Amino acid sequence: MASVTLENVSRAYGTVTAVDNVNLRIESGEFLTLLGPSGCGKTTTLRMVAGLEQNTGGRISIGDTVVSDADAKFFVPSERRRLGMVFQSYAIWPHMTVFDNVAYPLRIRRRPDAEVKERVMGALRLVEMEQYAERPSPALSGGQQQRVAIARALVFEPEVLLLDEPLSNLDARLRTQMGDEFRQLQQRLKITTLYVTHDQAEAMALSDRVVVMHSGKILQAGGPEEIYRRPQSRQVAAFFGTPNLLDAEVKDCKPNGGSIYRLSVEGPGWAGECHSAAEIPKGATVTVMVRPENLRISEVQTVPAGLSWSGKVVQAIFRGSHRSIVVETPAQRLNVEASSLADISVGRNVTVAASSEAAWAVRK
Repeated sequence: MASVTLENVSRAYGTVTAVDNVNLRIESGEFLTLLGPSGCGKTTTLRMVAGLEQNTGGRISIGDTVVSDADAKFFVPSERRRLGMVFQSYAIWPHMTVFDNVAYPLRIRRRPDAEVKERVMGALRLVEMEQYAERPSPALSGGQQQRVAIARALVFEPEVLLLDEPLSNLDARLRTQMGDEFRQLQQRLKITTLYVTHDQAEAMALSDRVVVMHSGKILQAGGPEEIYRRPQSRQVAAFFGTPNLLDAEVKDCKPNGGSIYRLSVEGPGWAGECHSAAEIPKGATVTVMVRPENLRISEVQTVPAGLSWSGKVVQAIFRGSHRSIVVETPAQRLNVEASSLADISVGRNVTVAASSEAAWAVRK
């Protein structure tokens, strides 16, 4: 499988810049996800790799082959890039059977009938749809249509697979199931994959690496756990879930091994220790991120190691798998995800605590 390289790639529409000087390399066999809100440039980036949009700046390569160079005015059209594509709408033709839908990319390439049959049935077996080969497409469920779209994208053995929000039309349960199945398939085939979504949980579960985009730029790229636990900015931290973001002043900063630093910080009515990727001077103002699931609630009014806040429970919502708790503290309101078995009622005075390893600081 081929790698994909974007060098200083931009896309402008008149005075509006949709993608701004993006540099990115997707390694051979890697599953990379572009993640961000609507209008951040992720789909435009995918469409430029696909050849459905032409970059107005920079260069795009697939493997060792340059497919688009804005300065050289060189552009390889989409049909010559050996890419498989799956879109949000699936684009399944209702007048065709499942077999004919999957066979279409081979037939327009004028492949022999025997080869078409062998490859189509092989692709349908990959997605466990071979028994539906002769079924009319309108008789399929949403999940089955999605599998057919993936089989059609894989049937001519593309070098790279591109997917633009392919699960967004499915209900929550089926979206999780199909996402897990697709990830297993991708790992088995080792196919280079560029995936676009605005769903944070989906990106975390599927990807080798996640690229967070905003306003046409890359904010941060890294492994799912790194992006989630160690964001490089307040903006990246705030994009995932509902983290607690607290303003604090640095009182001390010491190396903690490797490239990590341990900070002593102080905020309104609280103080404690957290970690950071950078050495931050005393007196500097930082944002300390603590995620709701990493906080614990106690009615014991003692100060544990790490970080702690005293406050009153002002909201408690049972959500089945957990309870969403809001605690009013002198610093601010804190969101806490507690066990669904926890007996935490509104009005109680509590201590909210987090270990220093669960608290991450970035410069404001």
